[in-house]
Amino acid sequence: MTLVFNSSAFKHKYTVQDVQFAMATALFDELMEKFANKYLLIGFDTKGGIIEVMYNLVDEETANIFHVMKCRKENLNKVEERGNAYFN
Repeated sequence: MTLVFNSSAFKHKYTVQDVQFAMATALFDELMEKFANKYLLIGFDTKGGIIEVMYNLVDEETANIFHVMKCRKENLNKVEERGNAYFN
């Protein structure tokens, strides 16, 4: 998948490589409730921290990344509720 980045994606000092790694190690990746095209992905950054990435799909092959930050508890709970093996 091709990734394009809004400048807001870098507000919290994460890198393109962090996002690529998070996408490759995704613990959670779903369409957000009440949105037609806003996805939440939770995965690891290149240093092993858990980050949240929000994106929308431009087309079948392109994701627009607009938000990246350390994963908030409210979003980390979604992974735990899912029973992801990382937390067992």
